[in-house]
This record gives sequence, structure tokens and C-alpha cells, in this order.
Amino acid sequence: MAEVTNASVLATLQEKFGDAIEHAYEPYGMLTAFVKREQIIDILRFLKEDSTIQMNFLTSLCGIHYPNNEGKELGVIYHLHSFTNNFRMRLEVFFPAADVDMPTATVLWPTANWMERETFEFYGINFVGHPDLRIILNVEDMDYHPLLKQYPLEDDTRTDKDDRYFGRDDNKGVHFDKFPGKAQLPNK
Repeated sequence: MAEVTNASVLATLQEKFGDAIEHAYEPYGMLTAFVKREQIIDILRFLKEDSTIQMNFLTSLCGIHYPNNEGKELGVIYHLHSFTNNFRMRLEVFFPAADVDMPTATVLWPTANWMERETFEFYGINFVGHPDLRIILNVEDMDYHPLLKQYPLEDDTRTDKDDRYFGRDDNKGVHFDKFPGKAQLPNK
């Protein structure tokens, strides 16, 4: 049996699916391929059923929201594992927030059921063909998706923190390093 490597899997995917593989890279040595939504189930099925690759385990599936990525604001990320080859990889699919329909992976892995329900609940991604897409963690009458980045993360009027420790340059808040052992409030 041929050794399964990042390069061999990527070459196989590009040969079989062509333009459906938009691009790929290897963060921390894990093959990560960005694929088109229309082909995701075919790609997942191939990876699972191919006699060499044998990606027989869906480790996780989750949503992600990048509100500033125009036309690709929402995404679904799949982590796959081949126990036979001790090989892991990631597939990412991005699409517009105005078109949230994704095909369900429950046709391949029954464990996708709860992961897709959670992703639906927190990001509003509609998994078409899912056997029971409903809220499982939050209250049933919740009319929003709490992990969408639609609201500010913090109160801009706060002055009880030093912004330098949050990656900001305007240094509002308390300056802790002016006098050793003593905090100094900013001048007003």
C-alpha cells in the first residue's frame, strides 16, 4: 500500500476534483484544503471510501464567521482522520452570509448529526438534508445565532484596563508600568 502523505492526498484530490480544490496549505504539518461547497459531499465521500486514503472518522465539524471576508463570511470546517493510515486533514468551505445552505454530512457520518445541529444553532448555517436540524443547547425560542460576530465584544467606555495588553495602541486605561508597584490613572 502506498504511503499516505499531505502531498499524495492533495495531488489525488486535485486530479479527481480539479477546480473544486481552491487552494491548500499545511499549518503545523496538517493538510488544509479549501474546497467549493457544491463538491463538499463528493470530496468527503471520496476521502472516506478511497481504498488508499480511508478517512474513516469525522473528528469534528464546526462553523466559523469572518464578517469582513466579503462573499465568504461563513464557513464550515471538517477535521478528518484515517485510523488505518494515522493521517489527519482539514477541509474548509466558505460561502456568503446571504446563502447559508450547506449539504449535510450525515449521509456519510451519523456523528455529523449533533455537530451540524450545534453549528446551525450557533452560526445559522442550514444543513440541507439533515434528519433533525433543531436547537440542542440554547433555549428553543432563541431568535439569533450567538457566535455570529454581529455585536461589539466590549464596552468602549471602559477605563479599568490597560489597552496595550489587548493589542491596541491608544493606551486608554491604567498605566501599570510608569511607577513600579503603583498603578497610575491616565491624565484627563
